[in-house]
Amino acid sequence: MSLGHACVDVYQGAVAALVPYFVAERAYSYAAASGIVLAASLLSSVVQPLFGALTDRWAMPWLLPLSALTAGSGVALSGVFGSYPLTLAAVAVSGIGVAAYHPEAARAARAVASGDNTGMGWFSLGGNVGFALAPLLVAAVIATGGLNASPLLAVPAVAGAALCAAAVRASRVRAPAGPPAESSGSDDWPSFLRLSGAVVCRSVVFVGLSAFVSPYVRERVGGGDVVGTAALCVLYAGGAVGTVLGGRLADRYGRVTVVRRAYALTVLAVAGVVLVPGPAVYLFVALTSAGLYVPFSLHVTLGQDCLPGRVGTASGVTLGLTVSVGGLAAPALGALADTTSLRTALVPLIVLPALGGLLLRGLREPAPVRQSAPGLPVR
Repeated sequence: MSLGHACVDVYQGAVAALVPYFVAERAYSYAAASGIVLAASLLSSVVQPLFGALTDRWAMPWLLPLSALTAGSGVALSGVFGSYPLTLAAVAVSGIGVAAYHPEAARAARAVASGDNTGMGWFSLGGNVGFALAPLLVAAVIATGGLNASPLLAVPAVAGAALCAAAVRASRVRAPAGPPAESSGSDDWPSFLRLSGAVVCRSVVFVGLSAFVSPYVRERVGGGDVVGTAALCVLYAGGAVGTVLGGRLADRYGRVTVVRRAYALTVLAVAGVVLVPGPAVYLFVALTSAGLYVPFSLHVTLGQDCLPGRVGTASGVTLGLTVSVGGLAAPALGALADTTSLRTALVPLIVLPALGGLLLRGLREPAPVRQSAPGLPVR
C-alpha cells in the first residue's frame, strides 16, 4: 500500500514540477502557470470529501487501482495538448484520480496499522517519496523530450495500479466486503473544524512553495533549471524523514504537542527562505519541509479520531479539501508575483503557519479509535 501511495502521489508533485516547463516552452505567465496548479487542486478539493462519504457507506477497494490510472493519465496528457483549456482539463482529470484514491487508502492504512501513529507515518512516507521523486521524473522526461514526451509519465500509474490491485486481492481473502464497522465515540465537529483550519494554512504554504520555490531559488542563487529542481526536490524529500519522525514523536509526546511545535518551526523556516540570501536558502527549504511534513500523517489520524463515526469523510477533508484548497491561493500568489516580485509574493506564507498554530491552541488530544476498513482486516 505504501508503494502504491508513492506511485499515486507522483502526480501531485508532477503538476508543480511541470510549471517551469510550461513557462519556458509555452511562455505562460506566472498567473497562467499557477492556474494549472489550481486545476489539479480544485476538483480534488471538491470531490475528495464526496469519495470519503461514499467509502463510509460502501466497500470500494476497486477504486484504488482505478484512481491510480486516472491520476496518471491526466498528467501524461497535459504536455500533449497545445491548448491551455485542454491542458487545464487534463490536469483536472488527474486531480479527480488523486481525490478518489486518498480517502479509501487512508482508512485502509489506518486499519492495517491498528491505529499506530508510526504505522500511518510509514504509509504517508510512501506518498511523500512519490512527491520527492516527481521533480526528478519530470526533469528526466521533459528536459530530454520536451512537453511532447509527457505520455512517458504514465509509467508510475501502471505500476501503482498493479500494486493497489495486489493489495486489494491480498486483503480481501481474510475480510468480508461490506460497510465499515461502527466506531464508538461521538463526533467532535468544533475540534475537527479547528484542525481543518490549521491544515488549510499549512496547505497554502505548501502549494505556494511547490509552485514557486523552483523559479524563486533560480532567481536568488543563479543558474539553470537544475538549481530550481534541486530546491523542489529538497522541499519534497523532507517528507521522507518528516512523516515517520512525526509518528515517532507523537507516540512519545502526543500528536497535538508535536503538531503545534511543527507549525512554530515552519514560521521561522519560511522566513528564512524568503529573507536569507544565497545558497543558505536550501537549508531553510529543508527546515520548511520538516515543519510541513512532521504533522502530515498526524493531521489525518487526529481528524479520524475527531470524527470516529465518519472516518472516510474525515480522511477526505484532511487529505483532500483542506490540503487542496491551498491551490486556490496559487493564482493570487502568481498574480502578485507578476505585478511585484516572487519574493514579495512569498512573504504572506510566513504568517499562515502562525495563524495555524493559533487555531491549534484550543485543540485537545482526542481518544484514538479503531475501525475496520472494507475488504481489509484489523490486526
